[in-house]
Amino acid sequence: MKIKNNNRLALFLLTGCVIFLGLSSCHVLNPYRSPVVDTTELYREVIASDSTSIADIPWRNFFSDPYLVRLIDTALVNNADLQIAVSSIRQADIELKRTRAAYFPNVSAGATVTHTATSDGNKAFSRSSNDVFAGISANWELDVWGKLNRQSRAQYARFLKSQAYKDMVQSGLIANIADAYYSLLALDEQLVITKETVVLLDKSVETMEALKEAARQNAAAVEQSRALLLNTRLSAIDIENSIRQLENTINLLSGKKPGPVERSALDTQPVPGQLKAGVPARLLSRRPDVKQAELDFRVAFELTNAARASFYPSITLHSGSMVGYASSGFSNLFSLENLLANIVGGLTQPIFAQGQLKANLETAKESQIQAMAAFQNAVLNAGKEVSDILYTYESVARKTDLREQQIDATQKSVEYTEELLKANEVDYTAVLTAQQSYLSARLNRVSERLEQLQCVVNLYNALGGGVN
Repeated sequence: MKIKNNNRLALFLLTGCVIFLGLSSCHVLNPYRSPVVDTTELYREVIASDSTSIADIPWRNFFSDPYLVRLIDTALVNNADLQIAVSSIRQADIELKRTRAAYFPNVSAGATVTHTATSDGNKAFSRSSNDVFAGISANWELDVWGKLNRQSRAQYARFLKSQAYKDMVQSGLIANIADAYYSLLALDEQLVITKETVVLLDKSVETMEALKEAARQNAAAVEQSRALLLNTRLSAIDIENSIRQLENTINLLSGKKPGPVERSALDTQPVPGQLKAGVPARLLSRRPDVKQAELDFRVAFELTNAARASFYPSITLHSGSMVGYASSGFSNLFSLENLLANIVGGLTQPIFAQGQLKANLETAKESQIQAMAAFQNAVLNAGKEVSDILYTYESVARKTDLREQQIDATQKSVEYTEELLKANEVDYTAVLTAQQSYLSARLNRVSERLEQLQCVVNLYNALGGGVN
């Protein structure tokens, strides 16, 4: 068997180095731990002792409108942004597999034939010989200090980040469709109110014309009434245009061509009396953008350790390492006596590259500091968003009774001023003012109901709901 003594010595030394360095490498790189963030009082003036959160509800159960559920279902299949996000997950998975492949040796099989011819006296190329080799060769860097392992972990964190990105796109998509859908229902309701007002204003114009004929009003009163009527009709046209555009937007989000959208009515949408946000710490595990920021920090952490590991010696099996059969001819090539093993190992300690390695390490440390700051800011931003939504919802809820009283008062004001006008006890401007106030109050009620529904959707999204 043709295994040379120096190969055995190289193998012995290489194995010894691996054992020695492997035993000491566990003290070089510290394991990753999620950063600790203080989430107490993250929701302003909200003491969250109940861990129950609306984000725990699957989106199919959270939304009860069958038309809305159907739109979301379609969007989750057809939306282009979501398809891109899913593709990015597959791409990140491929990169992860490629990184993990660095753990294993690069092994190739092959055969070589070397033909040598020499001269003998006066006769050219009279002597010839054939050297034949058939076997496998390997090239491998042993991950003693965990550099490759840390790079693989960093890539795994990127893979997880791609999943978090997909969750963020899906959660945002569901929220955008629900928001647009409720806005569409609100526009429908506003159009109904506006058209009802047009009918009332049309009668008011007739009344003004009759009073003018009776010499109890002047032409200015008639024209002012007609101007208010025309302005309201113009508003109806604008609302119809907004409805059409919003329908097209919803279809675009659903991955469909422009067209009408099947829907229900605004007054059929339930509005919860209380919104449950849960404990703030749940944001760290549920909200996709916070998870992404934490994973960015994890990537920076792993790459910092990989950069630190670059200072230590690297142990490699060079491409000259091979195992196979070698012979001076083809006869009996694969016999046991022709077995050949050649192992070429190397131990390399960086010396002149220290400046570059140090710069790489310092850069990685700064990236880690930046990622940590971005993560903390993401948590604070999430807390602000939740706090704003909760307070907005509470503020709108406090308006409800007052708004109903205002609508009742303005409706009576219209009736009373019309009677007083007929009795010639008030000016026509009082009637116009009362009619405008009544219309404005009714439209504001619709806007506030829409705002409540949007708060529910926005809180669901802000807490990380919609990914299940």
